[in-house]
Amino acid sequence: MEVTFTAALTKSAARAEFRPPNPVTRRREEREGIGSLHNPEEIARSVVDCGFRLHTDLGPGLLETVYETVLAAMLSEAGFNVARQMPIPIEYNGIILPEGFRADLVIERSLIIEIKSVEKLAPVHGKQLLTYLRLSKQPLGLLLNFGAPTFREGVKRVVNGHTNFASSRLRVHQIPQVE
Repeated sequence: MEVTFTAALTKSAARAEFRPPNPVTRRREEREGIGSLHNPEEIARSVVDCGFRLHTDLGPGLLETVYETVLAAMLSEAGFNVARQMPIPIEYNGIILPEGFRADLVIERSLIIEIKSVEKLAPVHGKQLLTYLRLSKQPLGLLLNFGAPTFREGVKRVVNGHTNFASSRLRVHQIPQVE
């Protein structure tokens, strides 16, 4: 099977600025029929489907940037707003770091995807994504390891206080809610 891939990434997509979803803007977008009506669960399902196809077609062993570029193009073709290497600011104790970290992929400003290409995920990889989710105040992230022998072994769902769960066998971590 031959896989051919060509994608042109705009500078605006590469330099997109992270903004958490604004509830007022989200309601206006829904009312006017613009923007994304996808919830993180629907997006995650599409990402896993695309990731599975990508792993099946290309197999393990390529660099992370290859998987990131191809997955971003696949998701864009599926109609999602995708930002690559998006800088996410961190504010701590009055200090603001405009580029605290860079998320590999941010889909529809509501799902962070961290891509790896290693033989086996280490516990620190899940902790890294959970920290990204906490700092960006996002509910859900996916850790995709394209270096695993099978895609199923390389998919981890990381949750940050997310309560609107669809039934999923991919759920790996939920932080208890404090009332």
